[in-house]
Amino acid sequence: MARLQADAPFLHPDTEITESRFGAYVEIGRGSRVAWSTIGDYSYCDRYADIANAEVGKFANIAAFVRIGPTDHPMQQASLHHFLYRSADYWDDTEPDADFFAHRRSRIARIGHDTWIGHAAVIRPEVTVGHGAIVASAAVVTKDVAPYQIVAGIPARPIRDRFAPEIAERLMALAWWDWDHATLRARLADFRALPIEAFLDRYEGL
Repeated sequence: MARLQADAPFLHPDTEITESRFGAYVEIGRGSRVAWSTIGDYSYCDRYADIANAEVGKFANIAAFVRIGPTDHPMQQASLHHFLYRSADYWDDTEPDADFFAHRRSRIARIGHDTWIGHAAVIRPEVTVGHGAIVASAAVVTKDVAPYQIVAGIPARPIRDRFAPEIAERLMALAWWDWDHATLRARLADFRALPIEAFLDRYEGL
C-alpha cells in the first residue's frame, strides 16, 4: 500500500494542527504546526515547519523549519507584549482581544501550486508566492513572488526566472496540477523524461 492516502493527511509525530483543512496525499513533517490554514492536494512540509493563516496550493514542497504567515505584535500600541491580547493568561477578570486575533487571521499568506519553499525561509503575511516559484533557503519574503520566479535573500529579491515567460504561461494554462491521480500515474514517465517544451507539446490541448 502507498504510504500517502487520499482520505487523510499523513501526520508525523508531535504535529500540532488547529482548525485546518487538508487535501489528498498531504504529509506534515515531525514537530510541525499548521494553524487556520488550507493545504492543497499532494503538498507536504518537512520537519518543524510553522504554517499559520495560509492557503497552500497543490504540490507545494515546503522544507524543514519554514515559517509561513508569522504573526505580528501590536507595534502601534504602548506595548508589544502578550498581555495586551492574551490578557486572560495574566488576569482572571479579562478576556483575550478577539479583534486582534481576528485581524491576524485575516492576513492570509498564499502559496501557489508546485512551489518550492527552501529550508528556514520565511513567508510574511499577505504575501503571494506564485505557481512554480522557488524561494531560496533562509530567504525572508516580504513582497509577492511572480509565477516561476526564483527569489533569495533578506529581504527576498528576484534572482532569475525558471523558464521563459511564454513557457511559464503555457505551464499555467496546462494546469497539470489539476489532473487526477490516475492521469498523473499514467504520465509519470513523461514527467521524468521529457524536456519541458516536449512535455507541453505532448499534453497541450488534450
